[in-house]
Amino acid sequence: MAEAPPRGVLVTRPEPGCAETAAAVARLGWQPVLAPALRLRPRALTVAPVQAMLITSRAAAPALPLGPPVFAVGEASAAQARAHGHTRVTAAGGDAAALLALVRARLRPADGPLLLAVGQGYAMDLAQALRSAGFIVLRRLAYAAEPAATMPAAAQAALYNDLVSQALFLSPRSAACCITQLRDAGLAARVASIRAIAISPRVAQVLADLPWRGIEVASRPDHDTMLQLLGPHR
Repeated sequence: MAEAPPRGVLVTRPEPGCAETAAAVARLGWQPVLAPALRLRPRALTVAPVQAMLITSRAAAPALPLGPPVFAVGEASAAQARAHGHTRVTAAGGDAAALLALVRARLRPADGPLLLAVGQGYAMDLAQALRSAGFIVLRRLAYAAEPAATMPAAAQAALYNDLVSQALFLSPRSAACCITQLRDAGLAARVASIRAIAISPRVAQVLADLPWRGIEVASRPDHDTMLQLLGPHR
């Protein structure tokens, strides 16, 4: 019988969300190793009247003013918007293409501008696609994402002692920041025994800079599909 892999799973997702992912990983029988690669800080938004607000991350939900309907990229971000008092919330299928299709099916450019609440550097392609479809898009920063200064000492120790066999990555930027942290800590070579699980092909492209044991991409760009790919510890 093959020996079971080490139970450690590197969780690079920032809060809000890191604790949720860690709990889900633990329910599958793994040991979450917390290493949020980014720190998110909400920013207050003040905007002109819009017909609807769009979010591509749950981190943007706290910044949204109450009133207009919310179109969220997926169920997790929709739930976060509802938790902050929004009652008219519609979830797309989990990625920017699905959100674009939803907006084009439900809204008309003539009915007014759209607020696209994002983090710095995110959703520029979505904004351009919406503008190409005739919408006026107010792309505004709803939160600042800053790289964590270092990887937590406990995570570094787990990697150094080969206690980690899996790693979860949910965004290109968090993947890039984690790679920087691994290199700064002298741990880049340790990933040769770790399977990296990416939420999308774009994330996998960033991860290719290090010699992982393997890089697998979720068939759908959402949290639950990533966890299915991780599977239970055996």
